Amino acid sequence: MESVLRPLIVIGGSVVITLLIGWLVDLLLRRADSRHHETPLWGLLRRCRPPLQVVVITALLRGSYHQTEIAWVWEHRAGIGQILTLVLIGASAWLVVRIAATVVEASYARYAMGTRDPARVRRVRTQVTLIQRVVIAVVTVVAIAAMLLTFPPMRAVGTSMLASAGLLGIVAGVAAQSTLGNLFAGLQIAFGDMVRIGDTVVVDGEWGTIDEITLTFLAVRTWDERRITMPVSYFTSQPFENWSRGGAQMTGTVFFHLDHSAPVAAMREKLREILGDIAAWDGRDWSLAVTDTTPSTIQVRAVMTAKDADDIWTARCAVREQLIGWLRDHHPYALPRIATSPAVLPPGEQWAELTGAKAGRAGSNGSAPPADRDDSRAPRTGRG
Repeated sequence: MESVLRPLIVIGGSVVITLLIGWLVDLLLRRADSRHHETPLWGLLRRCRPPLQVVVITALLRGSYHQTEIAWVWEHRAGIGQILTLVLIGASAWLVVRIAATVVEASYARYAMGTRDPARVRRVRTQVTLIQRVVIAVVTVVAIAAMLLTFPPMRAVGTSMLASAGLLGIVAGVAAQSTLGNLFAGLQIAFGDMVRIGDTVVVDGEWGTIDEITLTFLAVRTWDERRITMPVSYFTSQPFENWSRGGAQMTGTVFFHLDHSAPVAAMREKLREILGDIAAWDGRDWSLAVTDTTPSTIQVRAVMTAKDADDIWTARCAVREQLIGWLRDHHPYALPRIATSPAVLPPGEQWAELTGAKAGRAGSNGSAPPADRDDSRAPRTGRG
């Protein structure tokens, strides 16, 4: 009878104590969350209940499994103890990672609720994300090392490795130079505020949004939903455009190459009318001016503003499409033309005045030849 009750008491007691501790901790966190509405920390900490219960029941079983006095347990007590130790280390690492992630997430949520500046929120989000990844990496490495050191053969290996740590450190530093460079570049990006998650950037001729930042790489989501993965060291060693730096507001331009006869004043009024119907225009500023001229065309620049890069792209496309359509329908002469036939020059008297020729040469009595005759023999060049 004792051989049956003892294992039940040991295992059942461990389970009961674990459930009791989990329920008690959850009750305290719920009460703290109800009293402190200004921070979501206590409510988020309730997600740590599963790893906490695993740690508690593993620790209880690790300390009392030999009290079961079961024959096969006693025969394999070394292996069972080793397994329970490994589970305890893994569960403890899980609990630490979950607590760290909860604290970081709660801090970010509280900061985001109290800050109205989107740029600052994105900066803090980038920093806390990288901090969370660093904590996870460190805890994982420490947990794996602790698991390996529980094996007796690995302890001797660890002692020999510590003896040659200087040489190994030099070799590892040379071999992992690029990896360490990316690691420090990631920390520099996080705390140097160079680029943040959600920023609109132009890198390598590609326009996109920062979608993810890790300790070694950075992902840019382009307008067509592609993902460009780049090493973070690129952003610390190469120039790039950050359209969200200092604010998300943008100013866009649209250029038109038109004929010299283009009605610029009418175009300016039409641009104001078009912008009034475009939801992407934020109403801050707009203008239209002739910025350059060539022997055959003029360059007209339309300027408009928007709240971010996506809206400025929409506004530019809409202005370009509607203004070109308006010119085509109402002022087709303003569109650039290419000469495909010669033009008729002025009559003889006007041509003589323009070229400086003497009118007497045109007739024997010093009078100009008839206009219809000169017109028929006048050279034909230029545009008709």
